[in-house]
Amino acid sequence: MTINAHLDEFQGLPVVDFSCDSALPSDGSKAIRIALDWEAHDSGQSFLDLFAAFLDAPGSAEVLALLIGDWGGTGEGNDSGPVVEALVSARDRLPNLRHLFLGEMTMEESEISWITQSDVSPIFEAFPLLETFCIRGGNDLRLGKPRHKALRKLVIETGGMSGAIVREVASGEFPELVHLELWLGDDGYGNDVSEDDLRGLLSSGACSRLTYLGLRDDCNADATAKLLAETSVPPTLKTLDLSLGTLGDEGASALSGCPWLGQLKVLDMHFHYMSAEAVSQLKSVVPAVNADDVQQPDDWDGEPHRYVAVGE
Repeated sequence: MTINAHLDEFQGLPVVDFSCDSALPSDGSKAIRIALDWEAHDSGQSFLDLFAAFLDAPGSAEVLALLIGDWGGTGEGNDSGPVVEALVSARDRLPNLRHLFLGEMTMEESEISWITQSDVSPIFEAFPLLETFCIRGGNDLRLGKPRHKALRKLVIETGGMSGAIVREVASGEFPELVHLELWLGDDGYGNDVSEDDLRGLLSSGACSRLTYLGLRDDCNADATAKLLAETSVPPTLKTLDLSLGTLGDEGASALSGCPWLGQLKVLDMHFHYMSAEAVSQLKSVVPAVNADDVQQPDDWDGEPHRYVAVGE
């Protein structure tokens, strides 16, 4: 599996691409994607000029949802720093912004492991009414010690997550956060998240009110499942998402015996390595279990090897 298509909907709003030749909706009824394609970048055009044109367009102040795609030269290592700076500088011109996706790119534009982010901590302060913040790409990503009184959904998608990112999330103050989704990725692409990192996250205030927890695309999914089974989860948690990773029978068995499993309404494990028997055991406890897209390990010199769905 790869990320080979753009979102056509973001936070309930249809997504349209910004163009200098097309008018923006005046009522904030569409999510707007701003991206500089390769041809434009190659001809010397600038993402910052495109963003400035968006800000000058009638209706930009009404935009509720914004997706930032390729900012030009992403596959060459250009980072998101200038984009973050431009967004923060435009805070007063985007008074209605509630949902932001930074790095909404397909593999054709940049593999997830090639996307270089930056220090995004100024965004938390610049947009105090932000409810959703999604980030794709973990290289050089820094959150600082984030604080946000309104944020309800935080998503960080990587091909290999640094443990430092998990620790920064755990250090944050998000009193309204109900949806936390982390793509941990493959250790060959930078996943060095430790069990201590995850324990610290799960015991932090960032997780205290979650209704959805996603620890997805995890090359250590069995170990993560066992850790979860030994840890208390917030009583508000209704959806656990361990999809896109290497979850097998060992992790499933640990989950089956954990005391809080019965409080879940949804358990998402699609793209997995579990047997039918292990899946059946989980389905006997959780009302809605997604165990689609079963995988088979590859054979490396007689040793089975599992892959995450999204690595490079």
